[in-house]
Amino acid sequence: MRFTILSLFPDYFEGPFDVSMIKRARESGLVEIDLVNIRDFAEGRHQQVDDRPYGGGPGMVLMVEPVANALRSVKSERSHVIYLTPQGKPLTAKRCVELSEIPHLVLLCGHYEGVDERIISEVDEEISIGDYVLTSGAPAAIVLVDSISRFIPGVIGNEDATRQDSFENGMFDAPVYTRPPIFEESEVPAVLRQGNHAEIESWRKKQAKVKTQKVRPELS
Repeated sequence: MRFTILSLFPDYFEGPFDVSMIKRARESGLVEIDLVNIRDFAEGRHQQVDDRPYGGGPGMVLMVEPVANALRSVKSERSHVIYLTPQGKPLTAKRCVELSEIPHLVLLCGHYEGVDERIISEVDEEISIGDYVLTSGAPAAIVLVDSISRFIPGVIGNEDATRQDSFENGMFDAPVYTRPPIFEESEVPAVLRQGNHAEIESWRKKQAKVKTQKVRPELS
């Protein structure tokens, strides 16, 4: 699967994609990540990419020409363009699974006050990672790449793990424990140490439901 990220600061992504599972996925050819600098598509000696908004207001807006030129340089018929914005549809686990089946995702990172509205006609989908505002779309692009890559076959060693994660069955995952069995008088639940898989599964479903109802009752 191929990701193409359009941003003003491609160096921002050098660390997160060079470690852990994403690094291994890139090295094995399961994931390809291309970084494109929008500024390279700006005209003029100063390569200006932003300007004041019409009608007044604070901040700067990414200009339509350099963004459009950058997008058109990487798009193909198989591409799906996503604009990362707090005004988009919320990202969900279900949508991550669906996006993992698309061969080429183009991620447009907004900066400053966003992009000129006329560029939205070049976008297939607007996605938000939460009801808050970031300094740019770059952190959201990292979240998107990571959350989608987990569903690409081969990226995670045990693919059953993704089917047991939080939100996969409409609720949180169950609490998990490992050694030691007792830590500062806090003990691992006995059911997890007795080896009865039917009882363990029943306990996990119950605990997952309890946690979901306590923290996110709207999900249950």
